[in-house]
Amino acid sequence: MTTASDAGQRPWLSRLRGSNNEGILALTILVLCVGVGVVEPSFWSVRTMLNVASNSMTNVIFAMGVLIVIISGGIDVSFMAIGIFCGYSVIVLTNETGFGASSAPVGFVLAAVIGVALGVLNAAAIAGLHLPTLIVTLGTQGIIRGAMLAYVGSKVIPDYPEGLDKLSTNYLVTATGTSSTRLSVLIVPAVLICVLVSLLLRYTMVGRGIYAVGGDAESARRAGFPVVGIQFFIYLFAGLLAGVAGLIHVTRVRLANPYELVGGELDVIAAVVLGGASIFGGKGSVSGTVLGVVLISLIRNSLILLGVPGSWQRAAVGLLLIVGVGAQALSARSRRTSADLVAEGAPA
Repeated sequence: MTTASDAGQRPWLSRLRGSNNEGILALTILVLCVGVGVVEPSFWSVRTMLNVASNSMTNVIFAMGVLIVIISGGIDVSFMAIGIFCGYSVIVLTNETGFGASSAPVGFVLAAVIGVALGVLNAAAIAGLHLPTLIVTLGTQGIIRGAMLAYVGSKVIPDYPEGLDKLSTNYLVTATGTSSTRLSVLIVPAVLICVLVSLLLRYTMVGRGIYAVGGDAESARRAGFPVVGIQFFIYLFAGLLAGVAGLIHVTRVRLANPYELVGGELDVIAAVVLGGASIFGGKGSVSGTVLGVVLISLIRNSLILLGVPGSWQRAAVGLLLIVGVGAQALSARSRRTSADLVAEGAPA
């Protein structure tokens, strides 16, 4: 039986939890920080915060693209391949031709254009041919990576064009001590992209269409949303974000390695799912996704501080992904059961 006090507490608890469990995720991050800080006091430092921010900036951009794909009811595993293809190709192109070598913005425009072009592969197969998203993106991941190694290059490139080289050594914050830790200015575009995606999802018809398609594509079509057009936009925009993230990565690490990034999809997908995006589609938020990325980065950073081997770090992320998906499945089952009980109790 529901009491008056219970009814009064529920709105407050609901606001604290958030529409996508952002409150629970924030509390988890706080508990993790306190726990690791007790075991390893050096965790509580400016260096740790800068490390987490630096390690999160690329993944948070990738995660924005994955977020809109998952909200739409799809799944994408090609974004890392698109990212490194774009980042590596821009370095090769500017080094060999000199085009835009002195201008970092030109490099990012090139990366975005290449990302959109690669996103067309996913969009055409998924929106045009109505093929399963996981199968398509698995296929395009292999195609894109193979094409890069065969036709663009397979050597690690340490030499950077002038514009990107200057950008890579531009820092917002520097923490000194036993070792210097810096926060790159490249975190600024990462923050701006998060704001852009949040505005897109909240205040535009395209954003509403993405949620509608993820909820039920046929219902969205009947409601007047151009489902095919929205799906094309989703994968082109995800390709653009992956291209920008890829160039940010190679610029930040000051090394263009064609063998990087691919294989790191688990961290990003786990972060988006833990951030409240439903694998069934129709649900997800930018704030939850950012918290998910921060949580994954904190866990990796904490395990390194505690001396845990890298293989166990991947196991921890995999376990979190299973927990996140399992929680969503149980929640969906609970909602269906409640709806069935209400329907059975309704008068004929």
